[in-house]
Amino acid sequence: MKSLLLVRHAKSSWDGTTLADFDRPLNARGHRDAPMMAKRLVDNGLEIDLMVSSTAVRAITTAQYFKTAFQLPNEKFLSLTALYHADVQTCNEIISIQNDTANVMAIFSHNPGITYLANSMGVMQLDNMPTCGIFAVHGHCNSWVEFENSKKEFWFFDYPKL
Repeated sequence: MKSLLLVRHAKSSWDGTTLADFDRPLNARGHRDAPMMAKRLVDNGLEIDLMVSSTAVRAITTAQYFKTAFQLPNEKFLSLTALYHADVQTCNEIISIQNDTANVMAIFSHNPGITYLANSMGVMQLDNMPTCGIFAVHGHCNSWVEFENSKKEFWFFDYPKL
């Protein structure tokens, strides 16, 4: 079985109107929510074997909080520009090429693609993935290349509650 966590980046700042979208940092709420959500997973005994993040500042910063909480070594942390506003097909291609030694993978990305990807799993429909929301499924398969077409089972959905 392969398990996938889809994580939308934490709340970002709109203060720097001259910043490109790619360069927007987390705001104070984002810096609060990301470590809190990561700790919540760790406290529940969840393990992550591989993290793959968009290289946009808000996504990579969110992912770094999770990497720290899980004490994940650098070789199990990938950053890919292709995840910046990636569509479902791109996300599935990225998932499919990951090493099968990882049984639990977390993808850190953006809306609307992360919501579309969650909905493509066929286990639950989301109107909108909230910032720092985590949608998780199990895929009944032994390889990431098989994941997209495997039978999925809802695992959990969690997000920061205000």
